[in-house]
Amino acid sequence: MRRLKVVVTGAVCVAVLGAGVWFWMPSAEADIRLRPNDPEVVAHGQKIYMAQCASCHGPGLGGQANWRERLPNGRLPAPPHDKSGHTWHHPDAQLFDLTKRGPAAVVGGSYESDMPAYAGILSDEDIVAVLSFIKSTWPGKTQRRHDDINMRTKKPGN
Repeated sequence: MRRLKVVVTGAVCVAVLGAGVWFWMPSAEADIRLRPNDPEVVAHGQKIYMAQCASCHGPGLGGQANWRERLPNGRLPAPPHDKSGHTWHHPDAQLFDLTKRGPAAVVGGSYESDMPAYAGILSDEDIVAVLSFIKSTWPGKTQRRHDDINMRTKKPGN
């Protein structure tokens, strides 16, 4: 019995230590910073957006009609990326992750989405450029609120 307690205690310590290391270590996504004030990045992102995203999210970032109502197949239409949507409610790293891996992979479970994962299609720099373009279109107040969200969700040490 004593041996079992030692093994269980050791396993718990390893798990807690692992969780602590994960929490305090900088992640690759912690380095994701959108650059909406960099004209070259924004222009590059706009070109990619028009080629890869505008067919669903609209050339004016307005999304598809009735984007909050499920379609007959159970999926949601493409949301707007302008200030009327919810894009700005998510921190940079999460927007990057959703774009790179796709909503289904990020949300998990049986979630289905028409949005593909862009890993292997766009480079990390291209994804940052697209998201920077999107953010550059938001009013200053919305950009500042998004910056606040980024600060509140930042891991310690990053």
